[in-house]
Amino acid sequence: MISKKKKSVFVGMSGGVDSSVAAFLLKKSGYDVTGVFIKCYNIDGCAERDAEDARRVAEHIGIPFYVFDFEKEYKKKVVDYMIEGYRTGLTPNPDVMCNREIKFGLFLKRALSLGADFVATGHYVELVSGKAPHLKIAKDTNKDQSYFLWTLTPNELKHCIFPLGKIKKPEVRIIAKKAGLSTAEKKDSQGICFLGMFDVKDFLKQKIKTKNGYVLGTDGEMMGEHEGAALYTIGQRHGFTLSAKKGSETKPHYVVSKDVKKNIIVVAEGSENPSLFRKELELSGVNIVIPFTKKASVMARVRYRQPISPAILENIGTKSKPRYKLSFKKSQKFVASGQSAVFYKGGGGLVGGGIIV
Repeated sequence: MISKKKKSVFVGMSGGVDSSVAAFLLKKSGYDVTGVFIKCYNIDGCAERDAEDARRVAEHIGIPFYVFDFEKEYKKKVVDYMIEGYRTGLTPNPDVMCNREIKFGLFLKRALSLGADFVATGHYVELVSGKAPHLKIAKDTNKDQSYFLWTLTPNELKHCIFPLGKIKKPEVRIIAKKAGLSTAEKKDSQGICFLGMFDVKDFLKQKIKTKNGYVLGTDGEMMGEHEGAALYTIGQRHGFTLSAKKGSETKPHYVVSKDVKKNIIVVAEGSENPSLFRKELELSGVNIVIPFTKKASVMARVRYRQPISPAILENIGTKSKPRYKLSFKKSQKFVASGQSAVFYKGGGGLVGGGIIV
């Protein structure tokens, strides 16, 4: 799984069990391992506890430990990006941006400048090395995180190690327990990392000026009120008020679209309403890791943990100015502009990804 050659690797240790085991396995395999806690913007104080957990693990396995302070950069490149995305009506993906700009951007750059050969993280993804390194869906498909790593290029991947690519989560906890790691039973973090237990809507209300607006049905009928169109995401079924229908209870409704300029959201009744599905979408900011010509048959997803589905990826632009269209064989539900569409070849190799327009 891991080369025995003595190489230097800086491990991004988040204070969780996954990165703890990644560092432990690399040290056990003979690497010269340095643990690093990446200090980012955080609003609920959990970062301090996580840093101490990471430090305790590093001391236990006998590796140097440092803190890289990227708080200002994270605030600008991830937090402000997320806020501006919601402000303009998109549904941004801060995890994708964090990986691109921080973990495999600033962290990788600093690690290499300090003499590291590689960086490693506790991501569940498999790296296929060689002349054209690329990622592959992890053995633990329930934990696979390739969806968040589509922006990585071969130039970055040649300096990366992902020790957990062929290990399932239950086994990771067993390894941690046998090794006596203090994080063995620590719960996995949920939601957006810099918010901790803080609610996304409450955070956005502090950053975006909003006002109540109208909820419309797909036929244009006024259905109720919402707290501000920028606060909602496609597929959301809570957080807005609908007027009760005469003679019957109101059934669940889901956000189909939003218009932040007009401050309206449109909802559809029922989780299988045709308005909630899209079959074709265009992409921006596309990164292609495994090259193809004008058109390729792929397997793709538009949400994390969504089952991959057959699609056609096509360059509808030119070689110098590519424009990509993704056409699914079967319509996909809750497709949100600003989120990532990620595509794979047979066998789970990551072809690339892009931002849904």
